[in-house]
Amino acid sequence: MDKNSITGVILIVLIVVGYNALFPPVVEVETPEKETTTVVVEEEIVQEETKNIVFSDTTAQNESYQRAFGVFAPSATGSDEDVVIENDLIKLSISPKGGRIVSAILKDYQTTDSLPLNLIDRDSSVFNITFFSEGNRIINTQDLYFQSIDKTENSVVMRMMASNGGYLEYVYQLNAGDYMMDFKVNTVDLDDIIPSNRNDLELKWSVNLPSTEKSIENERMYSTVYFKYLNDEVDYLSETKDDEESLSGKAQWIGLKHQFFSSVLISNDGFEKPISVKTTTKEGSTQFVKNLEVEASLAYNHNAKESIPLQFYFGPNHYETLSSYNMDLERMIPLGWGIFRWVNKYAVIPIFNWLDNSITNYGIIILIMTFIIKMALAPFTLKAYKSQAKMKVLKPEIDKINEKHKDKDPMKAQQATMALYKKAGVNPLGGCVPMLLQMPILFALFRFFPASIELRQKSFLWATDLSTYDSVLDLPFEIPFYGDHVSLFTLLMTISTLLYTRMNSQMSGPQMAQMKWMMYLMPIMFLGFFNNYASGLSYYYFLANMVTFGQQFVMRKYFIDETAILAQIESNKKKPVKKSKFQKRLEDMAKKQQEAANKRK
Repeated sequence: MDKNSITGVILIVLIVVGYNALFPPVVEVETPEKETTTVVVEEEIVQEETKNIVFSDTTAQNESYQRAFGVFAPSATGSDEDVVIENDLIKLSISPKGGRIVSAILKDYQTTDSLPLNLIDRDSSVFNITFFSEGNRIINTQDLYFQSIDKTENSVVMRMMASNGGYLEYVYQLNAGDYMMDFKVNTVDLDDIIPSNRNDLELKWSVNLPSTEKSIENERMYSTVYFKYLNDEVDYLSETKDDEESLSGKAQWIGLKHQFFSSVLISNDGFEKPISVKTTTKEGSTQFVKNLEVEASLAYNHNAKESIPLQFYFGPNHYETLSSYNMDLERMIPLGWGIFRWVNKYAVIPIFNWLDNSITNYGIIILIMTFIIKMALAPFTLKAYKSQAKMKVLKPEIDKINEKHKDKDPMKAQQATMALYKKAGVNPLGGCVPMLLQMPILFALFRFFPASIELRQKSFLWATDLSTYDSVLDLPFEIPFYGDHVSLFTLLMTISTLLYTRMNSQMSGPQMAQMKWMMYLMPIMFLGFFNNYASGLSYYYFLANMVTFGQQFVMRKYFIDETAILAQIESNKKKPVKKSKFQKRLEDMAKKQQEAANKRK
């Protein structure tokens, strides 16, 4: 190789080396690529393992549902969103879990705190149907989910599906302007699922009554379970204590009654036995009044398709509303028993409703009703006053008889007094009988006012609610047998009653001192009792006393002449004495008592 060639090779080598030194090549690192590939593969493995775990958990869950619910396993899960149906009076919320009503709001009413009035508490209420399925599994509808089918504004079908295509469904149907709702329990293709030896579906319905009124104590006094035997009478559990009962026959309806509202489940064909009802008081609770519980049976006949027609009533204890259904539902309103209920049904309620149609102020309605009742009783009142006037005229002579026999046999004083009555033609009980005739009205009104929903949350003067107590002063402490407030209507009633007692006291003689003491004690006792009672009732009794004062003044001034009465008595004394059967019985009783006293001596 010549010199130039050698020089050229050296230059080429230097150029190549220099270029590589100045511009080094980018070397691809193989190790990071391998690590990236490893990470991707590991992530794919983790995802596959997660899928396997989820699949495994889901499979285990499905197997668990299958073991627990059998053919109803498809209904073990579902939506938790409530279904709402309503009309112009009621708004019902139905939970897919159990397909049950979890809220029943009455649109025209509010609680005492001006909140929506809801008859059902979601968390503590129960509506469950229990039955046996294949493999003797016990199925509770409250554990399963229902699907909403055919939903409209006022109706919905809630369906609990089985894997064979069969189902159990609830059909809810509200009607416009009605508190009564149609309710059906339908079964389709369950005849091969429910064992042939099981002929009923067991129903349990339980509600914790939410407190909606001013006085929870008064609510408890009027809350209980009512029930009507099929084609028979209405009965109920105790209102004043916890109670339970097993019904002896089929029941047409069972009502969970609050003071002013009720929830009623109705079966015109009758609920099957066994039927049990129970009440439990929530002592110390300010949220719930009582727990009311029903257990009954629905007949199941193992047909491919069956329908059990029922009805729900969610509404007020309004007499005309309840009586319009012709099911004796109005018997849930405690109007008294016997003659007292008769007086309320045929006299007090018609008068009240007649006034209610034209007058909006319920204080004025009670005032006018008081005048009507007192005027209707005026003839009996006049007769009582005349009898009292006769006794007043005879009082000096009776005092002489008592003084004459003061230290002698009191039986002789009694016989002499009876002889005077007979000779004067005076019936000593003449003033009592007319007053006794008024007692049914007084007791009827005693039951009417606290049970009248028309007075609920209706104000008059200082009373904000005539259906409960009025309070003009809230005390920072509680007085035993009185309360922690002052009811002005009750105070006025008590004062007027004491004045009436004072004005009409006809007692005489030391032996009547205890009776006179009792006459003044009773109004004081009423002060404690009525302080927590309906102010409408205290207001009525106060008005009745005031009207009585006016009647007494007018009758004694214009209708009773004591001089004429004395002349009549003197004239009667001169006439031959004619014994009445009553007087003869009194004399015979007096003689027997005298003979018995003589024998003891």
